[in-house]
Amino acid sequence: MLVEPVAFVLIGLLVGAFALAWHPEYFPPSRALTLGTAVVAALVSGVIAHYALGGALSALVLAISATGSALLVSVLARPEPAGRRAGAHRDGAGRHAGRRRPA
Repeated sequence: MLVEPVAFVLIGLLVGAFALAWHPEYFPPSRALTLGTAVVAALVSGVIAHYALGGALSALVLAISATGSALLVSVLARPEPAGRRAGAHRDGAGRHAGRRRPA
């Protein structure tokens, strides 16, 4: 019983570290927030999967834990820099540039 929560924490740390190593620019606010979210998500999704499957299929429970952790960490990702989110398109044109209003 003690092995699975430790495995869930390790999965969460691996998912969070992988996300920070793969795309560090996507997680600017706090590295601790990313790692903490990954660990908590892995624990919660792993415990839910463990009880839903009745304690059987350990490999599937671990896979569900990793998937749940990755999904919640992806919610934190911000792929565009903060300066570009003010409604302007990537090429600098406004949202409605080039459109004509009907007369």
